[in-house]
Amino acid sequence: MGVLNTILDILFPVTCISCKKHGSYLCQNCLNNCRLAERENLDWIYSIYDYRDPLIKRAIWLLKYKGKKSLSKVFATSIYLNTLEEISEMMLLENFKNPILIPIPLSKKRYRERGYNQAELIARELLLLSPETFTLKKDILTKIKDTIHQAHIKDRKQRLKNITNSFNIKNKESIKNRNIILIDDVTTTGATLSEAKKVLKENGAKKIIAFTVAH
Repeated sequence: MGVLNTILDILFPVTCISCKKHGSYLCQNCLNNCRLAERENLDWIYSIYDYRDPLIKRAIWLLKYKGKKSLSKVFATSIYLNTLEEISEMMLLENFKNPILIPIPLSKKRYRERGYNQAELIARELLLLSPETFTLKKDILTKIKDTIHQAHIKDRKQRLKNITNSFNIKNKESIKNRNIILIDDVTTTGATLSEAKKVLKENGAKKIIAFTVAH
């Protein structure tokens, strides 16, 4: 597999979608010039970039729909570096110990169509960055309802209605009194993350926060 990847890299070199530099679909220099999230967000959701930035929007689209999975490492690194201080402070002041990373799941239908969950890919990369800090549990939160894409619904009330009762919890004992970090690529109104948080809380989770790439 390693030899095949090397051959593919030679034949189809990965280049930055902005400056065309070789090595990554989004190089660090271009990423550093992307707009950071400034819009008002729920106080427990930490987003790094402004989704209105054309480069961020395109990169997320490539990860989500075009199989450019290596972008998950780029985004995970940004999340980790930008929230490291926040995590450390919570661990010290709020006893936010041994948090579980839980990616927002896709419905079975959506997963079959895409073949992977971009939030799970980001969560896996976060775990690799700091295995001593996080635990990953990808099968705790499941999506039991194939909802309309939240991005297609503009009204917050309708978004909440669309996502209500769409999640289920497996192995409830594993989250009782545990701190949790939800992972997703984009948050707009926070309806999806809020519904996930509600279900986790109802099943005994302790403190819950969320990290997303963009808002």
